[in-house]
Amino acid sequence: MGEPAGIGPEVALAAFEALGGRIGNHPLRLVGDAALFARHKDALIATGAGVTAVPAKPAAANAAAITQAIEIAVKACRNGQAAAMVTAPIHKAVLAAAGFGFPGHTEFLAALTGAKRAVMMLASDKLRVVPLTIHMPLARVPSLVTTASIMETATIMLEALARDFGIANPRLAVAGLNPHAGEDGVLGSEEEKIIAPAIAALKAKGHDVRGPLSADTLFHEEARKGYDAVLTMYHDQGLIPIKTLSFWDGVNVTLGLPIVRTSPDHGTAFDIAGTGKADARSMIAAITMAADIADRRAHSAR
Repeated sequence: MGEPAGIGPEVALAAFEALGGRIGNHPLRLVGDAALFARHKDALIATGAGVTAVPAKPAAANAAAITQAIEIAVKACRNGQAAAMVTAPIHKAVLAAAGFGFPGHTEFLAALTGAKRAVMMLASDKLRVVPLTIHMPLARVPSLVTTASIMETATIMLEALARDFGIANPRLAVAGLNPHAGEDGVLGSEEEKIIAPAIAALKAKGHDVRGPLSADTLFHEEARKGYDAVLTMYHDQGLIPIKTLSFWDGVNVTLGLPIVRTSPDHGTAFDIAGTGKADARSMIAAITMAADIADRRAHSAR
Protein backbone atom coordinates (compact mmCIF):
# COMPACT_ATOMS: atom_id res chain seq x y z
CA MET A 1 0.00 0.00 0.00
CA GLY A 2 2.66 2.50 1.00
CA GLU A 3 1.57 6.04 1.84
CA PRO A 4 -2.19 6.18 1.14
CA ALA A 5 -2.14 9.90 0.38
CA GLY A 6 0.42 9.35 -2.37
CA ILE A 7 0.38 7.41 -5.62
CA GLY A 8 1.29 4.06 -4.01
CA PRO A 9 -2.20 2.55 -3.93
CA GLU A 10 -2.88 3.85 -7.46
CA VAL A 11 0.19 2.27 -9.01
CA ALA A 12 -0.32 -0.94 -7.02
CA LEU A 13 -3.84 -1.28 -8.43
CA ALA A 14 -2.77 -0.29 -11.94
CA ALA A 15 0.08 -2.81 -11.93
CA PHE A 16 -2.16 -5.55 -10.51
CA GLU A 17 -4.67 -5.00 -13.30
CA ALA A 18 -2.07 -4.62 -16.06
CA LEU A 19 -0.58 -7.97 -15.06
CA GLY A 20 -3.97 -9.65 -14.77
CA GLY A 21 -3.51 -10.40 -11.09
CA ARG A 22 -0.48 -12.66 -11.51
CA ILE A 23 3.16 -12.70 -12.58
CA GLY A 24 4.45 -15.96 -14.01
CA ASN A 25 3.38 -18.74 -11.67
CA HIS A 26 2.72 -16.30 -8.83
CA PRO A 27 -0.74 -14.92 -8.01
CA LEU A 28 -0.57 -11.33 -6.81
CA ARG A 29 -2.04 -10.05 -3.54
CA LEU A 30 -2.78 -6.50 -2.44
CA VAL A 31 -1.86 -5.64 1.16
CA GLY A 32 -3.41 -2.60 2.78
CA ASP A 33 -6.59 -0.77 3.65
CA ALA A 34 -9.76 -2.62 2.59
CA ALA A 35 -11.41 0.52 1.18
CA LEU A 36 -8.42 1.45 -0.99
CA PHE A 37 -8.36 -1.98 -2.63
CA ALA A 38 -12.11 -2.65 -2.54
CA ARG A 39 -12.41 -3.51 -6.21
CA HIS A 40 -10.13 -6.54 -5.74
CA LYS A 41 -11.42 -7.98 -2.47
CA ASP A 42 -10.63 -11.52 -3.59
CA ALA A 43 -6.90 -10.62 -3.72
CA LEU A 44 -6.85 -8.47 -0.59
CA ILE A 45 -4.92 -8.96 2.63
CA ALA A 46 -6.38 -6.19 4.78
CA THR A 47 -4.66 -4.27 7.54
CA GLY A 48 -6.43 -4.17 10.90
CA ALA A 49 -5.84 -0.44 11.18
CA GLY A 50 -7.76 1.69 8.70
CA VAL A 51 -6.74 4.87 6.89
CA THR A 52 -8.25 8.18 5.89
CA ALA A 53 -6.82 8.59 2.42
CA VAL A 54 -6.96 12.18 1.17
CA PRO A 55 -4.73 12.71 -1.89
CA ALA A 56 -1.67 14.86 -1.15
CA LYS A 57 -2.60 15.16 2.55
CA PRO A 58 -0.52 12.65 4.51
CA ALA A 59 -1.58 12.12 8.11
CA ALA A 60 0.26 10.62 11.06
CA ALA A 61 -2.97 8.80 11.96
CA ASN A 62 -2.37 6.52 8.96
CA ALA A 63 1.07 5.42 10.16
CA ALA A 64 -0.20 2.31 11.97
CA ALA A 65 -1.79 0.90 8.83
CA ILE A 66 1.25 1.76 6.70
CA THR A 67 3.70 -0.07 8.95
CA GLN A 68 1.21 -2.90 9.53
CA ALA A 69 1.02 -3.55 5.78
CA ILE A 70 4.80 -3.91 5.66
CA GLU A 71 4.78 -6.25 8.67
CA ILE A 72 2.04 -8.42 7.13
CA ALA A 73 3.98 -8.77 3.88
CA VAL A 74 7.22 -9.63 5.68
CA LYS A 75 5.45 -12.29 7.75
CA ALA A 76 3.91 -13.81 4.61
CA CYS A 77 7.35 -14.04 3.00
CA ARG A 78 8.99 -15.49 6.09
CA ASN A 79 6.38 -18.22 6.61
CA GLY A 80 6.33 -19.25 2.95
CA GLN A 81 2.91 -17.85 2.04
CA ALA A 82 4.52 -15.38 -0.35
CA ALA A 83 7.54 -15.63 -2.64
CA ALA A 84 8.37 -11.92 -2.47
CA MET A 85 7.07 -8.53 -1.36
CA VAL A 86 6.84 -5.30 -3.33
CA THR A 87 6.39 -2.08 -1.39
CA ALA A 88 4.86 1.19 -2.56
CA PRO A 89 6.57 4.44 -1.47
CA ILE A 90 6.20 5.70 2.09
CA HIS A 91 6.45 9.28 3.40
CA LYS A 92 9.17 9.27 6.04
CA ALA A 93 8.13 12.53 7.72
CA VAL A 94 4.65 11.20 8.50
CA LEU A 95 6.01 7.99 9.98
CA ALA A 96 8.62 9.88 12.00
CA ALA A 97 5.89 12.13 13.42
CA ALA A 98 4.06 8.98 14.57
CA GLY A 99 7.15 7.64 16.33
CA PHE A 100 8.49 5.34 13.60
CA GLY A 101 12.06 4.66 14.64
CA PHE A 102 13.65 3.97 11.25
CA PRO A 103 14.96 6.25 8.46
CA GLY A 104 13.14 4.24 5.78
CA HIS A 105 11.93 0.92 4.43
CA THR A 106 15.39 -0.65 4.17
CA GLU A 107 16.27 -0.21 7.82
CA PHE A 108 12.79 -1.32 8.98
CA LEU A 109 12.96 -4.47 6.88
CA ALA A 110 16.38 -5.31 8.31
CA ALA A 111 14.93 -5.07 11.82
CA LEU A 112 11.84 -7.13 10.96
CA THR A 113 13.89 -9.93 9.40
CA GLY A 114 16.87 -9.87 11.73
CA ALA A 115 19.25 -9.11 8.87
CA LYS A 116 22.72 -8.01 9.95
CA ARG A 117 22.95 -5.46 7.16
CA ALA A 118 20.36 -4.56 4.52
CA VAL A 119 21.65 -2.97 1.34
CA MET A 120 19.62 -0.76 -0.99
CA MET A 121 20.26 -1.42 -4.67
CA LEU A 122 18.64 0.54 -7.50
CA ALA A 123 18.55 -1.59 -10.62
CA SER A 124 17.46 -1.43 -14.25
CA ASP A 125 18.60 -2.93 -17.53
CA LYS A 126 21.05 0.01 -17.86
CA LEU A 127 22.61 0.22 -14.40
CA ARG A 128 22.76 -1.34 -10.93
CA VAL A 129 23.97 0.90 -8.12
CA VAL A 130 24.25 0.72 -4.32
CA PRO A 131 24.90 3.72 -2.06
CA LEU A 132 27.10 2.78 0.91
CA THR A 133 25.33 5.35 3.09
CA ILE A 134 21.65 5.99 2.52
CA HIS A 135 19.18 8.23 4.34
CA MET A 136 21.33 10.57 6.38
CA PRO A 137 22.66 14.14 6.26
CA LEU A 138 25.57 14.57 3.87
CA ALA A 139 27.70 15.97 6.69
CA ARG A 140 27.65 12.56 8.40
CA VAL A 141 28.76 10.57 5.36
CA PRO A 142 32.59 10.79 5.67
CA SER A 143 32.57 9.38 9.20
CA LEU A 144 30.55 6.36 8.03
CA VAL A 145 32.76 5.47 5.07
CA THR A 146 34.92 2.74 6.58
CA THR A 147 36.99 -0.09 5.15
CA ALA A 148 34.84 -2.61 7.02
CA SER A 149 31.52 -1.20 5.79
CA ILE A 150 32.76 -1.10 2.19
CA MET A 151 33.90 -4.72 2.37
CA GLU A 152 30.68 -5.87 4.00
CA THR A 153 28.44 -4.04 1.52
CA ALA A 154 30.50 -5.13 -1.49
CA THR A 155 30.37 -8.77 -0.36
CA ILE A 156 26.55 -8.62 -0.06
CA MET A 157 26.40 -7.06 -3.54
CA LEU A 158 28.64 -9.70 -5.12
CA GLU A 159 26.65 -12.53 -3.54
CA ALA A 160 23.35 -11.00 -4.72
CA LEU A 161 24.62 -10.41 -8.25
CA ALA A 162 25.47 -14.10 -8.48
CA ARG A 163 22.42 -15.54 -6.70
CA ASP A 164 19.64 -13.09 -7.53
CA PHE A 165 20.74 -11.76 -10.92
CA GLY A 166 22.37 -14.89 -12.32
CA ILE A 167 25.80 -13.31 -13.00
CA ALA A 168 28.39 -16.06 -12.65
CA ASN A 169 31.46 -13.82 -12.18
CA PRO A 170 30.19 -10.39 -11.14
CA ARG A 171 32.29 -7.30 -11.76
CA LEU A 172 32.04 -4.51 -9.21
CA ALA A 173 33.14 -0.89 -9.62
CA VAL A 174 33.68 1.25 -6.52
CA ALA A 175 33.39 5.02 -6.61
CA GLY A 176 35.57 7.40 -4.64
CA LEU A 177 34.12 9.76 -2.05
CA ASN A 178 35.80 12.96 -3.22
CA PRO A 179 35.90 14.68 -6.63
CA HIS A 180 38.23 12.84 -9.04
CA ALA A 181 38.49 10.04 -6.45
CA GLY A 182 40.69 12.27 -4.30
CA GLU A 183 43.18 13.20 -7.06
CA ASP A 184 46.02 11.23 -5.41
CA GLY A 185 45.29 12.75 -2.03
CA VAL A 186 45.08 16.38 -3.18
CA LEU A 187 41.27 16.48 -2.84
CA GLY A 188 40.89 14.11 0.07
CA SER A 189 42.55 11.14 1.74
CA GLU A 190 39.60 8.73 2.11
CA GLU A 191 40.34 7.00 -1.19
CA GLU A 192 43.94 6.10 -0.25
CA LYS A 193 43.38 5.40 3.45
CA ILE A 194 39.94 3.73 3.49
CA ILE A 195 38.50 2.78 0.08
CA ALA A 196 41.61 1.39 -1.67
CA PRO A 197 42.44 -1.01 1.21
CA ALA A 198 38.91 -2.41 1.08
CA ILE A 199 39.21 -3.01 -2.66
CA ALA A 200 42.61 -4.67 -2.23
CA ALA A 201 41.18 -7.00 0.42
CA LEU A 202 38.25 -7.94 -1.81
CA LYS A 203 40.60 -8.64 -4.73
CA ALA A 204 42.71 -10.84 -2.45
CA LYS A 205 39.59 -12.94 -1.87
CA GLY A 206 39.29 -13.48 -5.62
CA HIS A 207 36.60 -10.90 -6.42
CA ASP A 208 36.59 -8.78 -9.58
CA VAL A 209 36.52 -5.32 -7.98
CA ARG A 210 38.07 -2.09 -9.24
CA GLY A 211 38.43 1.45 -7.97
CA PRO A 212 38.24 3.85 -6.32
CA LEU A 213 36.98 5.52 -9.48
CA SER A 214 35.95 9.10 -10.16
CA ALA A 215 32.14 9.21 -10.07
CA ASP A 216 31.92 11.87 -12.79
CA THR A 217 33.20 9.43 -15.46
CA LEU A 218 31.67 6.24 -14.08
CA PHE A 219 28.18 6.26 -15.55
CA HIS A 220 28.41 7.04 -19.27
CA GLU A 221 27.47 4.31 -21.74
CA GLU A 222 30.98 3.05 -22.50
CA ALA A 223 31.97 2.96 -18.80
CA ARG A 224 28.89 0.92 -17.89
CA LYS A 225 30.06 -1.92 -20.14
CA GLY A 226 32.96 -2.60 -17.77
CA TYR A 227 31.02 -3.59 -14.64
CA ASP A 228 27.83 -5.25 -13.43
CA ALA A 229 27.17 -2.90 -10.51
CA VAL A 230 28.61 0.16 -8.80
CA LEU A 231 29.13 0.79 -5.10
CA THR A 232 28.91 4.54 -4.46
CA MET A 233 29.69 6.27 -1.20
CA TYR A 234 26.48 8.24 -0.65
CA HIS A 235 22.85 8.49 -1.72
CA ASP A 236 22.83 11.09 -4.50
CA GLN A 237 26.14 9.93 -6.00
CA GLY A 238 24.41 6.74 -7.11
CA LEU A 239 20.73 7.64 -7.32
CA ILE A 240 21.07 10.64 -9.62
CA PRO A 241 22.63 8.54 -12.42
CA ILE A 242 20.09 5.72 -12.28
CA LYS A 243 17.10 8.01 -11.97
CA THR A 244 18.38 9.94 -14.98
CA LEU A 245 18.88 6.76 -17.02
CA SER A 246 15.90 4.72 -15.80
CA PHE A 247 13.36 6.90 -14.02
CA TRP A 248 10.33 4.93 -15.21
CA ASP A 249 11.70 1.41 -15.01
CA GLY A 250 14.23 1.53 -12.18
CA VAL A 251 13.65 -0.80 -9.23
CA ASN A 252 14.71 -0.57 -5.60
CA VAL A 253 15.74 -4.05 -4.44
CA THR A 254 16.91 -4.78 -0.90
CA LEU A 255 19.94 -7.05 -0.71
CA GLY A 256 21.04 -8.94 2.38
CA LEU A 257 17.56 -9.95 3.56
CA PRO A 258 16.33 -13.54 3.99
CA ILE A 259 13.30 -12.53 1.87
CA VAL A 260 12.87 -10.92 -1.56
CA ARG A 261 11.81 -7.28 -1.49
CA THR A 262 11.58 -4.73 -4.28
CA SER A 263 9.97 -1.32 -4.71
CA PRO A 264 9.41 1.25 -7.45
CA ASP A 265 12.24 3.72 -7.86
CA HIS A 266 10.10 6.79 -7.14
CA GLY A 267 8.49 8.58 -4.25
CA THR A 268 4.96 9.35 -3.11
CA ALA A 269 4.42 12.03 -5.81
CA PHE A 270 1.87 14.02 -3.80
CA ASP A 271 1.70 16.58 -6.62
CA ILE A 272 -0.15 14.10 -8.86
CA ALA A 273 -1.83 11.86 -6.27
CA GLY A 274 -5.49 11.31 -7.07
CA THR A 275 -5.25 12.93 -10.51
CA GLY A 276 -5.02 9.72 -12.53
CA LYS A 277 -1.59 10.73 -13.88
CA ALA A 278 0.46 8.20 -11.91
CA ASP A 279 2.60 5.93 -14.08
CA ALA A 280 2.73 2.26 -13.02
CA ARG A 281 5.75 1.25 -15.11
CA SER A 282 8.19 1.29 -12.19
CA MET A 283 5.77 -0.74 -10.05
CA ILE A 284 5.35 -3.29 -12.85
CA ALA A 285 9.15 -3.47 -13.19
CA ALA A 286 9.45 -3.98 -9.42
CA ILE A 287 6.91 -6.83 -9.46
CA THR A 288 8.65 -8.43 -12.44
CA MET A 289 12.07 -8.23 -10.79
CA ALA A 290 10.71 -9.61 -7.50
CA ALA A 291 9.28 -12.62 -9.32
CA ASP A 292 12.50 -13.18 -11.29
CA ILE A 293 14.64 -13.09 -8.13
CA ALA A 294 12.23 -15.36 -6.24
CA ASP A 295 12.29 -17.86 -9.09
CA ARG A 296 16.12 -17.83 -9.24
CA ARG A 297 16.34 -18.41 -5.50
CA ALA A 298 13.84 -21.24 -5.67
CA HIS A 299 15.71 -22.84 -8.57
CA SER A 300 19.10 -22.60 -6.81
CA ALA A 301 17.62 -24.16 -3.67
CA ARG A 302 16.58 -27.33 -5.55
